Amino acid sequence: MNVASSLISFTLAATLLTITPGLDTAMILRTSMTQSAKTATKAGLGIIAGCLVWGAAVAVGLGLLITASPLAFGALKWAGAIYLVWFGVQLFRQPRLYLGHTTAVAAGPQRNWIIKGLLQNLLNPKIGVFYVSFLPQFVPPTMPAVSYTFFLAVVHASLTIIWFAILITATRPIARLLQRPGFIKTIDRLTGCVFIAFGARLALAQR
Repeated sequence: MNVASSLISFTLAATLLTITPGLDTAMILRTSMTQSAKTATKAGLGIIAGCLVWGAAVAVGLGLLITASPLAFGALKWAGAIYLVWFGVQLFRQPRLYLGHTTAVAAGPQRNWIIKGLLQNLLNPKIGVFYVSFLPQFVPPTMPAVSYTFFLAVVHASLTIIWFAILITATRPIARLLQRPGFIKTIDRLTGCVFIAFGARLALAQR
């Protein structure tokens, strides 16, 4: 895999995962509808900052682990592959019928909405597990693992910025769409297939 194919395949997969309804989407929609676009923007900045923190942590830890030993790489590879396939099968077999609620961190009045969004993202361990499982597959063998992994996290954050801007700009039409059970089931099953495919790809990856 070269850099061009890495970026294209990662951008396509990350775009699908970005628009999949989840806690962050629910928070932006809820805040935009009940507060204001400015408040939702602040919450979105916090969420994006959380993604970058997760990305930096995973990049550094991943780089150290991959260079440590073949055994460490093998353990990470199989753990990530099993997680992706398991999660993908769950999404495909049991897709949701409604948009999930935000966490307790997102509930109740708080003055700093950037911190609010940041905490919701950082207190969601699934983000870290996802990054560890997903990002390594898109690092070309000729590129340094640490810097390129963080670069992919920045790409994901950039896609998230675009998605949040769309959500805030067209809150009500998009909210109605995301509340349709058929739409959420379709997105979940499509995402499940992506997870299964990349889980299998990770299992076949070489060091």
